[in-house]
Amino acid sequence: MRVYDELDRLGIAYQRTDHEEALTMEDCVRIGEALGCKICKNLFLANRQQTDFYLLLMPGDKPFKTKELSPQLHTARLSFGTPQQMEEMLDTLPGSASVLGLMNDPENRVQLVIDREVIRDEYIGCHPCKNTSSLRIRTTDILEVFLPAVHHEPVYVELKGV
Repeated sequence: MRVYDELDRLGIAYQRTDHEEALTMEDCVRIGEALGCKICKNLFLANRQQTDFYLLLMPGDKPFKTKELSPQLHTARLSFGTPQQMEEMLDTLPGSASVLGLMNDPENRVQLVIDREVIRDEYIGCHPCKNTSSLRIRTTDILEVFLPAVHHEPVYVELKGV
């Protein structure tokens, strides 16, 4: 409910659909078709030392290659952050990671990283920090209203997925 309250407070319109727990990107493709947008892949990552944390937004159908992303973030090696770290920093669990979880990170411990391909679409599809609902939100509302309100500035990367 906090996500919906925050979106309403910011005047951000969204379309919502409730569904069974989305466990795979195939589930998200079907949900995206129902919403008329693509659901982003959201990956919670950490550097080798577990001192720097990242939330990567990328197209759901694009393969993720750490060797492609690490140099763009100037870090030697990336791996997935732990479920405990994700819950502590974004107040969500694996399978429910979302750009909207950044509202739960007032200390800016998580750096948002966005594949430029994501921002080419008019809408972003994401979970409201629970993978039993999905939202369609204008990309400009995420970039120009939501992120400034939660004090997170994205780093943009180019991922080829090959």
